[in-house]
This record gives sequence, C-alpha cells and structure tokens, in this order.
Amino acid sequence: MPSSAATGSVPLRRLLVPLLLSCALVVGATGCGGGDKGGASSSASPSGTSSAEAQKFAKTRFVTNAGLAAGATYQWIVKPYRAGKFKKGADGRTFALVKAGLAGGFTYNRLKAAATNAKGDPLLSKAVAPLTAGIESLKGLGTKLRKGEAGEGDIGAFESVINNIKSAGSSAGADVKDKVPTTSQLGG
Repeated sequence: MPSSAATGSVPLRRLLVPLLLSCALVVGATGCGGGDKGGASSSASPSGTSSAEAQKFAKTRFVTNAGLAAGATYQWIVKPYRAGKFKKGADGRTFALVKAGLAGGFTYNRLKAAATNAKGDPLLSKAVAPLTAGIESLKGLGTKLRKGEAGEGDIGAFESVINNIKSAGSSAGADVKDKVPTTSQLGG
C-alpha cells in the first residue's frame, strides 16, 4: 500500500471511517435518551421492591458498569498503549486511536453510571463518593486519545481511576471483574 504522505493526498477511506464512527456515536447517544414521559414509562417504575432488593440491584448494576469500564480501559487503551500502537508510524495506529477514543468515552460513561448506581447502597455510596472527582477528570481524555495527544500520564489516569473504583467496590462487598464490552457496545 503506497504511503499517502508521499503522494500528498488522503485516501477517502481514512476520512470516512472517523466520520462514520462519530455519526454512530451521535445517533446512539440521542437514541438512548428517555425524554418521552408518556404511556410506557409507568411500567418501568420499580415498585414493590424491598430496600434490600434495591441495594442488591444497585450493587449488581455497579459491578456490571464498573466491570465494563475496566474491561474497555484495559483492552482498548492500556494494552495498545503498552504495545506501542499509539506511537507515530505504528502499524494500525489510526484504528487503535479511534478505538481508544471510543473506549475512553465509553469508560467515562460507564463510570458515571457506576457512581450513580453506588448511591443505591449506603456502604458502596460511602466508598465511591470520594472518587467522583477522579471520574470527572476522565471527561475529555477520550477525545485526547482519539486525536493521538494522550501520554503516559493520561493512560495512568485511566488505570488509577479504574483501580480505585475496583478497590472501593471490594471494600463494600461488590467485587468488580474486568468485562470487555463488544465493539457494538463501545460504539453506541
């Protein structure tokens, strides 16, 4: 395959892939909203559950969301970074950066959901509450990864937050195991 830098033109495929992935994210994000307040929303209200069941569900949802965040971080951010996939000139760099950017956004989203889930269990809520600032610090790192501007400190920030969430979960009796999301989950 000839180098596009030598010819001065960018292949159409290189321009379309990030555009299509961005569009998929926007469509997925807007399609997941629950703005409709009519009809079927009343059947979704969790009535009739005891507080013990609600706490159990909160822990289960926390473990699921935190596990997906941990799996995405390791699989598509930490592992490729350590393998040198983000370095200029690396084979498959663009694809690795796009996936890392998507994984960064996904991780932030799942960690926010896990923090919200933790509020349903008093012990878990106390353990996770100090970590919300760390989760917020990840907000723009997905974009930074996708643009290829992330460094060792940024990757370390992801690892640190994930490890702190895992520790907080363990201390509250909610052991978090890495669960690698599918690419369709990653993209929306």
